[in-house]
Amino acid sequence: MGTLVTDMSETLASFIDEVPESETSLMVVNRTGPKPLVDLLEEAFDTQTVTVAERQLPEGTEDVVLLVRDGKVATTTSMQRLQDAFLLVNADRYRTGAHGLQESDMPAVLTGLDEVEFHVRGFPESNKEKLLLVLISRFIEGRALRTGDGRFDVSFQRLSRLDDEYGTRKVYDWLGDTDVDVHVYGVRDQPVPGELDVTVHAGSHEEYRRSWFVVFRPPAGEAGHIALVATETADNVWRAMWTYDPDRVDRVGEYVQNNF
Repeated sequence: MGTLVTDMSETLASFIDEVPESETSLMVVNRTGPKPLVDLLEEAFDTQTVTVAERQLPEGTEDVVLLVRDGKVATTTSMQRLQDAFLLVNADRYRTGAHGLQESDMPAVLTGLDEVEFHVRGFPESNKEKLLLVLISRFIEGRALRTGDGRFDVSFQRLSRLDDEYGTRKVYDWLGDTDVDVHVYGVRDQPVPGELDVTVHAGSHEEYRRSWFVVFRPPAGEAGHIALVATETADNVWRAMWTYDPDRVDRVGEYVQNNF
């Protein structure tokens, strides 16, 4: 491993620095299922600024999770959907199969955590923290696939991951059959399969080795912008955020095009 960058003021990390402070919480309402599910949710966000709470409300729906931002309910998700997509699965579900590509598959209380800074650890330190970023990455791929046009930029650190993970390879096969302009970035540790209709950008500088980004910009005039930005601050430890703000997504995309 190379020496970690300490001054990242003019790198992808500067976009994470822009995230505003906010009060964000996930509230489990009227639980009827087992308490360990709430424990898993608390563990997943234990080191984050997102707090987890549980409430019993006399007029509320059973087994629902609320995303509360600055005192207001932003969206809701059933506990069943949250456990099926996040609490009771691991990252291999998304790497070995083409899961999570439908927007309805993803818990809205998780995809709604945009403009929040996360510090996540991968396995074995944590089973759930990094899974959140994997889930959002697949969510963005699904949006690009459904739109069928626009520009999509994604980093893999090592380009071999495009062929090593069956679920990932399948998604990029499908993207190649659309009009999406797909650009992939990473260290060239092995050739990218020639049958994949993608533009390859290979490099070895620090940001190639320490960055994780997934950026989708739809055609001009259309809605649907989204970008995930993460930087590795130590081995398998990431600082991250994602955004739906069109201006910020465009800036992230332009930064990638100009610096990778």
